[in-house]
Amino acid sequence: MARVVFLVDEMFEDSEFQVPYDRVRGAGHEAVIVGLAAGKELTGKTGKVTVTTERAAEEMSDDEVDAVVIPGGYSPDHVRTSTAAVGLVRNAFNQGKPVAAICHAGWMLVEADIADGRTLTSWPSIKTDLLNAGARWVDREVVEDENLITSRMPDDLPAFCDALLRQVERGVAPRAEPAVAPEGTAQEPAPGP
Repeated sequence: MARVVFLVDEMFEDSEFQVPYDRVRGAGHEAVIVGLAAGKELTGKTGKVTVTTERAAEEMSDDEVDAVVIPGGYSPDHVRTSTAAVGLVRNAFNQGKPVAAICHAGWMLVEADIADGRTLTSWPSIKTDLLNAGARWVDREVVEDENLITSRMPDDLPAFCDALLRQVERGVAPRAEPAVAPEGTAQEPAPGP
């Protein structure tokens, strides 16, 4: 059984938290809700999902984390201001543990300084942020670049969850190769005739 940390704060994207959380628990793993403070009640963007953080990021030690999931919404903009939360993500990544970021959660990958040289996807509005951080951005439902798993939006959740559980249960994916890499950035190739 793996311990999967869900790193959240106020205004998380409801489904991007709930669907992976339920899939992780349904697969028999422990899902831990971690935020900026323990015992804080948080409400998702739509107001339909409310959760209470179980632990503060600063209370988590590296050996208590087997994988990290960062839902999108406005939450990533809040958690990236926490040195402890950024450190938790950076340490998990550096230790080869799966780090899964969806939608706007790519902001946390930039803040943790782990986007450089990686092939990633995200919600389109943060594409430039990822490119400026040195990532190769592609428009795909899920991208696995070793232990970094990224997706664009709630519609991508089935593929996102499948990739997360595959890495948690079977190990990390190989390094992603960009489709095209002009001047350090990757774009999807134009469709053929």
